[in-house]
Amino acid sequence: MSREQQAVARARKAFETGRSKSLEYRILQLKNLQRLFTERQSAVSDAIKKDLNKSEVGTQLYETLGLEGELSLAIKKLKEWAAPRPVEKNLMTISDTVYVKPEPLGVVLIIGAWNYPWAVTIQPLIGAIAAGNAAVVKPSEVCVHTAKAMEDLLPLYIDKELYPVVTGGVPETQELLRQRFDHIFYTGNSMVGKLIMEAAAKHLTPVTLELGGKSPCYIDKDCDLSIACRRVAWGKYTNCGQTCIAPDYILCEPSIQDRVIEEVTKSIKEFYTDNPKTCPDYGRIINQRHFKRIMNMLEDSTIAEGGDNDESDSFIAPTILRDVKPEAKVMQEEIFGPLLPILPVNGLDEAIKFINKGEKPLALYVFSSDKKVIKRMTDETSSGGLLANDCLVHYSVSSLPFGGVGNSGMGCYHGKFSFDQLSHLRSCLIKQLKMEGVNSMRYPPHTLKKLGWARFFILNNVDLSWIGRRALLAVLAVVAAVVTQRHFT
Repeated sequence: MSREQQAVARARKAFETGRSKSLEYRILQLKNLQRLFTERQSAVSDAIKKDLNKSEVGTQLYETLGLEGELSLAIKKLKEWAAPRPVEKNLMTISDTVYVKPEPLGVVLIIGAWNYPWAVTIQPLIGAIAAGNAAVVKPSEVCVHTAKAMEDLLPLYIDKELYPVVTGGVPETQELLRQRFDHIFYTGNSMVGKLIMEAAAKHLTPVTLELGGKSPCYIDKDCDLSIACRRVAWGKYTNCGQTCIAPDYILCEPSIQDRVIEEVTKSIKEFYTDNPKTCPDYGRIINQRHFKRIMNMLEDSTIAEGGDNDESDSFIAPTILRDVKPEAKVMQEEIFGPLLPILPVNGLDEAIKFINKGEKPLALYVFSSDKKVIKRMTDETSSGGLLANDCLVHYSVSSLPFGGVGNSGMGCYHGKFSFDQLSHLRSCLIKQLKMEGVNSMRYPPHTLKKLGWARFFILNNVDLSWIGRRALLAVLAVVAAVVTQRHFT
């Protein structure tokens, strides 16, 4: 039995003990995770510093602060989320107990990504724990030091049988995917997402795929370009551009391209100084392979700003590309790096047409002071999320579902959406062995009169907020008596 098989088997056995179903036990595990980020913040930050050159403050801001918020919310709201959810009834079921009961799926596989390794790995884990599941955690092998930190730290704080950590590369992930899970949650690229889905199909395992794509950013000439470009620069160059919802490219009219370049450049210098290489807040490309991939994208484009690089340090400076053509190399795949192409377009119509020709993105950004422009972009495009006049911040709102559509992913999470995504929402109807007369309409022999009564009972929903339950039941009893007496003949 392989190490991966053993981890899954232990998690399944632990789940079958039933201890993860207890709300108190779930809350205890979530509180233990809270302690991890309080007590081991330096170890978390040190590992990410080695992997991505993130500063300690940057790690807290972009990795652990959001997790602290998700944990606090889940602990506070868990009893409410896990409670039976009453639903609207029709006259046929008015005397019954009808509700939705969230219940655990079983054993979940969580495959994390390397760009925000704690945030995108632990946030699904919070949902899995809150929903009462066991979870096998597979951190990305690309961020070597963070994967080791997870392997060492998580078992010290949460149930190591219910939530084992499995490290390793492609062979270990493939071995995990051969096992049977009750849900697979993957964060990464669409190419691997297809392989995950193919493996899951063998067991009819449902999947959540948090992917990515080329997230467009339309800047209207009718807006404060200084503020717009400042926010775009922040969204693009945070984490050295290695963010799944970073603005991938800018669409704007030719008349404002020079001003956009000027304002973005000004913000780059404000954020990262004249020498980003020595700035503690500017990260590095994760490894040499990705460094070369990004540099190859520059071959057929014109650099307007930046372009400095150092392969030995995995450093690529914040870079702006001007007059980029749709067929350029940089436009053929998600950049996932600090290159910002600008594609001139002749207004909003052409921008919308260009966006709709591509795959549906994970995020779409529009900057404009004109509400009609924002409304058109909202109504005439499709994306996982849409932000007007800002970048990235929707990720921090727990009450918004975060996820893609089409090629950018399926399923969503954050806050209660994580809980629901990793729960089975079981339909429940509890009936008593009484009032059989009402049921006569459904039994053979079938007649038109029975059909008429069925229409009345089934198609009329009842809102008990405006009518007393007792009064309604009394009326229903009378109707049942009449129905029974007539025998529907």
